Amino acid sequence: MKKNIKKKIGILGGTFDPAHNGHLGISIEAKKKFKINKVIWAITKKNPFKSKSFFNLKKRIDHAKKITKKHNFISVKFYEDKIKSNKTIELVNYLKKKNNRSEIFFLMGADNLISFHKWHRWKAISSKCNILVFDRTNYKSKSLKSMAFRKLNNKGLKFIKFKKVNISSSKLRKI
Repeated sequence: MKKNIKKKIGILGGTFDPAHNGHLGISIEAKKKFKINKVIWAITKKNPFKSKSFFNLKKRIDHAKKITKKHNFISVKFYEDKIKSNKTIELVNYLKKKNNRSEIFFLMGADNLISFHKWHRWKAISSKCNILVFDRTNYKSKSLKSMAFRKLNNKGLKFIKFKKVNISSSKLRKI
């Protein structure tokens, strides 16, 4: 008799303005280290902490699909129209309901952990899924001192050290 093994789904959310090898690296590492079956790149129209996106939504989605096409475990999605929200907690609730037999992992770079306590219902996010925080160049110290890390470390949040890709969307926009 086969054991009922839960499917593991990773969510990497953001504006992906533009998507880059750092996003790919996080997704690949999550698949390897945590046996995640599928990673969803959940693209948002606008980062609530920034005034506007550099590239329009369609360009960002098309580019993300282009750089992930060799990685069939990654799917690029836009959920905001479907769930009528751009809040991470609403996306997590939607995906948990849709995939009720799956274990959900929320993936983020260490830079996002610094302001995670400002996210809408951030503690609820950590209670509904595993949060995997991936080290980023120049962000480790600040992220490990963040309010979210202090409150959530070992309670649904895990800091992941891995071979970082020293790239960011803001650096790419300047090229």
